[in-house]
Amino acid sequence: MIMEDYWFAGKLLKWFHENGRPLPWRETRDPYLIWLSEIILQQTRIEQGQPYWERFVGRWPRVEMLAAATEDEVLRLWQGLGYYSRARNLHTAARQIVERGRFPNTFSEIRQLKGVGDYTAAAIASIAFDEPVAVVDGNVYRLLSRHFAIETPINTTEGKKQFTQLANQLLPPHEASAFNQAMMDFGAIQCTPQSPRCHLCPLADSCLALAEGSIAKLPVKLKKLTVKERRMTYVYIRHNGCVAIRRRPAGDIWQGLWEPYLLPEGQKPEEAFPNADLRLLRKDVKHVLTHRILLADFYLWEPTERLTLPDGYQWTPEADLNSYALPRLIEQLVKGLAGEIYHGGSKNS
Repeated sequence: MIMEDYWFAGKLLKWFHENGRPLPWRETRDPYLIWLSEIILQQTRIEQGQPYWERFVGRWPRVEMLAAATEDEVLRLWQGLGYYSRARNLHTAARQIVERGRFPNTFSEIRQLKGVGDYTAAAIASIAFDEPVAVVDGNVYRLLSRHFAIETPINTTEGKKQFTQLANQLLPPHEASAFNQAMMDFGAIQCTPQSPRCHLCPLADSCLALAEGSIAKLPVKLKKLTVKERRMTYVYIRHNGCVAIRRRPAGDIWQGLWEPYLLPEGQKPEEAFPNADLRLLRKDVKHVLTHRILLADFYLWEPTERLTLPDGYQWTPEADLNSYALPRLIEQLVKGLAGEIYHGGSKNS
């Protein structure tokens, strides 16, 4: 470590001790609780993720309890947080940990858990086990790219390698936990994407982007893939207090979650049910995912006789719908009905 690196780390750690965010998972060294927070907070704001962390910890305070839960139970508690593959990976990883007999305690071992990448493994290894390995997330990319005026795109192989090497060079080996958390908090609070607090920044004197007037241009990121549009048409088939639903299959969005009857793409409701008394409830409901935009139509059909459902579908009491993990879009569509079908007959959503 060169003198400049010590200076950078020292300034950052001083700022962190005075301004770091008080978060419940920072009050423990339990790797399970730290891992849980890291998975929940992937692509999720702290204010949205913290209540989920608290619910998971309250329901399953030990990894053995989470591993013993069913996938449906995990998905149901995760409902509304999005990116449901995280919940399935969380459940799988919990079982991996239990099979090992202990929580892995090195970066390389933690990295082998389902759903754990370099950033998450580094965060757990450094915070729970003091391993001197740097975390590199969006906040860290932004801070380092600005302070050192690095124009290498952060979403390229070259960029990831360069920033990871720099972060590890700056990392004080005996203060890995505090330094990594300081980097994350500094990017979230001080060196923010918009309107960073440069006039109050303890690193202002050495920030190259500030000196060059290039703060707004950094970090550099290559353009994302084009977002595609997808149409979905649902028919809520209700008969004698029951509704037809199915668990979504693997290989598509919302794997393992439940939904009403979904028409094959491109098929019209009147073609699928030519003599049915279909009622259009909502049309073109927009739901935005990472790489696609969903537009959904929602129909209600109440046949006079109980139908034989296609493979994969089942009749389920409407009053039990709140015990099934539903995608957020389906939650919205179902709530668009008369209200009396949701949450066991209550009109409260």
